[in-house]
Amino acid sequence: MPFQAYFCIFICVLCVTNIHSTFNVYLNVQEGQKLLGLPAEVFYIRAGIVNTNALDYVINVPSRVNNILINWQSLIGRPISYGISVSNSLPSAISTDLNITKSGYIPTELEAFQLQLVCRDGIFSKSHGIIEAEVNITVQVTLNRALQNVTEFTIKRRKICYNSMEMKEDPLVTNSIPPERTQDGLLAICVGSVTAIVIATTLMFIAFCFRNSMTYQKTTFNKIEIPEVPKAQKVQTLVRAVAPPPASEPQELHRRISELTVQRCRVRLSSLLQEGTYGKVYRGTYNDTDEVLVKTVGQHASQVQVSLLLQEGMSLYGASHAGILSVLGVSIEDHTAPFLLYPAPDNTRNLKLFLQTPMARSLTTIQIVRMSSQIALALAHLHSHGVIHRDVATRNCVINDELRIKLADNSLSRDLFPADYHCLGDGENRPIKWLSLEALQEKMFSEASDTWAFGVFMWELCTLAKQPYVDVDSFEMGRWLRDGYRLSQPLNCPDELFALMAYCWALVPIERPTFDTLDICLQDFYSQITKYV
Repeated sequence: MPFQAYFCIFICVLCVTNIHSTFNVYLNVQEGQKLLGLPAEVFYIRAGIVNTNALDYVINVPSRVNNILINWQSLIGRPISYGISVSNSLPSAISTDLNITKSGYIPTELEAFQLQLVCRDGIFSKSHGIIEAEVNITVQVTLNRALQNVTEFTIKRRKICYNSMEMKEDPLVTNSIPPERTQDGLLAICVGSVTAIVIATTLMFIAFCFRNSMTYQKTTFNKIEIPEVPKAQKVQTLVRAVAPPPASEPQELHRRISELTVQRCRVRLSSLLQEGTYGKVYRGTYNDTDEVLVKTVGQHASQVQVSLLLQEGMSLYGASHAGILSVLGVSIEDHTAPFLLYPAPDNTRNLKLFLQTPMARSLTTIQIVRMSSQIALALAHLHSHGVIHRDVATRNCVINDELRIKLADNSLSRDLFPADYHCLGDGENRPIKWLSLEALQEKMFSEASDTWAFGVFMWELCTLAKQPYVDVDSFEMGRWLRDGYRLSQPLNCPDELFALMAYCWALVPIERPTFDTLDICLQDFYSQITKYV
């Protein structure tokens, strides 16, 4: 497994005092697009007015970006003197450089200075690339106008470096996939051994700390007061138990399959993406042109598992919405191993697995809010047609290269993500830690229970797919929820976003917001955080 390196640049606002003169400090449109994915300028100081929201906000620097350009300009008709310093806690792992002198003058004409951030190669760079490290860099700018007024300001950044990971091959993959490059066996063993030792030592240390910490439980979940939802935002419909999806009826299931049947010979598998005990997910093509995801089962799958794959795979049949991934086709030529096809353009892959990669560490709050809004709209669409999803979670979503995400069905999820499902002695594996109290204890599923799960989904986005309630036994979940305990606010999660999660976890179902309301709240918050962008 290749090493990952996380390089963080932390720059905090120190002070801004007595600004009588005017100047601009900002990112231009190109830099805004590069760092935020938004074609807009980001002003830190505009005409001498400090934008504390922008300065306080941490902008993640994607791994592909090695330098940052920051524009500045004096607006008083004469240059303003400055001093700038950069501190690096681990020069052996990252090199930093500025293309301006440590002291000088902000020009009267618009100019940009460049901060260069380059991850260094390690000893084993030929095989494994950059050094695994976490480095704090602080950049401080001081403006001194004739020694009368001194201004200090900073700009937040988080830089992430990582090595790409190779995908393993599978016996069913066609020979159209390029063979993996061979690596030196001895070197791989050495690096793997060192990695294992480091991981084992780290885990032992963490376990020791957790065992001896009296406040451990409070770090993962807390007893919180759920904010009262405004009356206009409350769910106006009564909670009702929802019947199983129509696809569970044999006649309806057969009808749907007959409408979506495709020829198996037109499906070409290219790479294995996920594999469980009996289920598999492949990337492939249909008719040699359309990129698809293919869900199927292995040769050891029982007839019950095959039937479950078809039933759950058809649960979102006919759902026409930009935020929903519905089944594209099905092949039952081999009754023991049917194929389910889903459209998969732009390198579509599972959202939970994506969040667990180093690449996801560059996600910004703006992007997380946009992703949450996409799923809120998708669920609002399903509910408007009387469909309850029952298993809203990152494992049941997909994401593409443009960070567009779609809600999918939960077929094969119990097999591919076994740690997310638990059996409470009734022979049924359920996503216990995503369920509302009424769904957990009475198996009552409704629009309100989907809202609860959506709150956990947002928590997953903010924590990069950590396990919720990881230190709570599944048999104890009902008691903990009844007593008012909920997931804690994730690090770097704004209060406004966590408040939305808390609304979703109201104990009384009717007090939880609808998805139309949630989308309005998310859009309002998005407008707030992009106000100065």
